[in-house]
Amino acid sequence: MKKLILIATLLASPLFAQVKEKVEVPYVPFPIKMGKGFDAVQANCLTCHSFGYMINSGKQSKKFWRGKVDKMIVHFKAPMTDEDVEIVTDYFFEHYGNGQLE
Repeated sequence: MKKLILIATLLASPLFAQVKEKVEVPYVPFPIKMGKGFDAVQANCLTCHSFGYMINSGKQSKKFWRGKVDKMIVHFKAPMTDEDVEIVTDYFFEHYGNGQLE
């Protein structure tokens, strides 16, 4: 029982830590390109993660962006319609694509 209390105390002790200085979280602006399909991106992608997460891959092919969208559906269960899949893929390819389909 003493071990359990000791472990609980050690695990809870960081909750009582205090910082006297003001802590500021840095703001990182990401260049969001508005255009056709952004509403689908906002509805399907920005609900789970930041825009920076989506564009940190750099300029990529249409196949790459489709693969990212498919990954979100298969592995993370993103509830996207077939129409939204095409719209989101086209949006990323148009604004963050490298001009190559493959």
